[in-house]
Amino acid sequence: MISKYALTAAMVVLISEVAKRSDRLGGLIAALPLVTVLVLIWMKLEGQSAQKIANHAWYTFWYVVPTLPMFLVFPLVYPSWGFWPTLIACCALTVVIFVIWASVLQRFGMVLM
Repeated sequence: MISKYALTAAMVVLISEVAKRSDRLGGLIAALPLVTVLVLIWMKLEGQSAQKIANHAWYTFWYVVPTLPMFLVFPLVYPSWGFWPTLIACCALTVVIFVIWASVLQRFGMVLM
């Protein structure tokens, strides 16, 4: 259990340290689905069923899509609003987009909430 926390924390520290030195490389590493891959590995090692692991990967995709606009809006708004207001606004935007996304998908039979 402690190894899970240590490895996850190490990833966050590694990404933030790389991002200090290179915006592009830090962004690339942060964009990789490293956390999801780790979760899938932990689930497998903990004996979760194949269906449970597959469902996790499936739903992760659908939950990532509404978060993407935040990464476009943040750099546009940050210079004029400052960090904290921009972060809060982008988080709120993500929640709104997620609710809209979930309601659209529900019309096609996919339930996210």
